[in-house]
Amino acid sequence: MTNSAGARPGRGRPSRDAVFRRFATAIDELANYGGLPKPHEAKKLWDDLWHLEAHHSTAIEGNTLVLREVEQLLEQGRAVGSKELKDYMEVLGYAEAARWVYQQAMEPTSWGHDSLVVVTEVRRIHAVMMAKAWDVAPHPDAQDSEAPGNWRRHEIHSFIGGMKPPTFTLVPAEVSAWVDRANSMRRRLDAGELSVGQVPEELAKLHREFEAIHPFIDGNGRSGRLLLNLLLIRLGWPPAIILKEQRVKYLRALQRSDEGDDGPLAEVISRSVIDNLHRLIPNIAGPAKYVPLEALADEEFSLLALRQAAARGRLEAIIGSDGRYRSSKAAVAEYRASKYTRTSKNL
Repeated sequence: MTNSAGARPGRGRPSRDAVFRRFATAIDELANYGGLPKPHEAKKLWDDLWHLEAHHSTAIEGNTLVLREVEQLLEQGRAVGSKELKDYMEVLGYAEAARWVYQQAMEPTSWGHDSLVVVTEVRRIHAVMMAKAWDVAPHPDAQDSEAPGNWRRHEIHSFIGGMKPPTFTLVPAEVSAWVDRANSMRRRLDAGELSVGQVPEELAKLHREFEAIHPFIDGNGRSGRLLLNLLLIRLGWPPAIILKEQRVKYLRALQRSDEGDDGPLAEVISRSVIDNLHRLIPNIAGPAKYVPLEALADEEFSLLALRQAAARGRLEAIIGSDGRYRSSKAAVAEYRASKYTRTSKNL
């Protein structure tokens, strides 16, 4: 663990410690509402996350499809636009792998086991994710033995910052050791040796270590993000979706992690999970349950507008032990109706 959690925030931004506390509080709230819904219980919710992840994770690596094109490709099987065939195949492959991750994490079938992750799943995720794009545009330097799902047989040059992946002969042992560390994290969490608020830095470290191993000749970043989400969902938490707009921040955080400071990457992961929790909680809490205002904000009522309404007593809300307002979908609906009533009377 690093000592970066208390890093000084920018103006108007919570400290890293505060972000990790929010993360832990949000995870506790999710548990109070019964945890993550199964994919068959909330299909649209999971489909929305699926579309977002397939779009943003491939876009970080340079894929040119926009979200609308991704949605039509995945839902209707239509290749809208005039992009390269490889781009469509990348999205389809990633989406298939992400769907597999969601299902195996929450509703395991023949791959069911008691571990957080096993080596065969690392290879399986890469194989599914890369197969379609590989068929139309294989890596130009790849040997037959480096096809999707197989470890690299090439040496990798040092990354920016000087970090050099291990020689290819060490990759199988390095991945096995990585899997052991991931499973150890869960055991420590279950034993109370690790708090929920400490897990983001553990996840950041694991994500950085996987990228440092660079086990495949191509697709390591996408595989690493899918594995991160496999770990998160198996812990009972939402996936982390790093947005393409966060690409520079994410890559800088990875570089900081390579230099020994896992805090920035842990914060990126935490914020992403919190954002997805805010998507999930209103859908599983029920209309009368009190949830953070962030989970109730929409295009009509921004978070700031809801805060102001709560502070003025116009929106039924309470202040939690963390100092944040909480309200309900029913209360927001009542506030919306009263707002329109006041507006119509003034016409």
